[in-house]
Amino acid sequence: MTPTPAPTPPANPPAPSAAPRPDAVTVEVVELIGTVVARYHEEYEEAAGKHSLTGAQARVLALLAHEPMPMRKIAQKLKCEPSNVTGIVDRLEARGLVERRPDPDDRRVKLAAPTAEGLATSARLRESLHFAREPLAGLSARERTALRDLLRRMLGEEPPPSA
Repeated sequence: MTPTPAPTPPANPPAPSAAPRPDAVTVEVVELIGTVVARYHEEYEEAAGKHSLTGAQARVLALLAHEPMPMRKIAQKLKCEPSNVTGIVDRLEARGLVERRPDPDDRRVKLAAPTAEGLATSARLRESLHFAREPLAGLSARERTALRDLLRRMLGEEPPPSA
């Protein structure tokens, strides 16, 4: 049996195609999103400080106000290491804003949960954030819904059920 010769590579392989340059509107949208995010973070840090919290502590407290969760899930949502979350929860717990409790589904896992004072602090913090709420109030309900749906689509999230 005669061996089959290996295919020879083309003399001039095609150059990898460069990513298309974004159009001017795309560039402007990206810059505007960046500006919105920066302004939101700036206001969030300022509001957290008024409640004697760091921005990270305020974000953890806000997450826990929705539902108690294990440290690992908090870390996933904040895109950080679980060891960082442990320190944040320790400080919130020392202030009486958070408590650790066993997970009813798996007693080996501890959930971080807000205390009544933690929920109240989270609510006060949320109420003090005006940057996003005030400009959004200038949009109609249809425009806010369209913006929400577009942002969800950009994030790859499922659209909300039709009302």
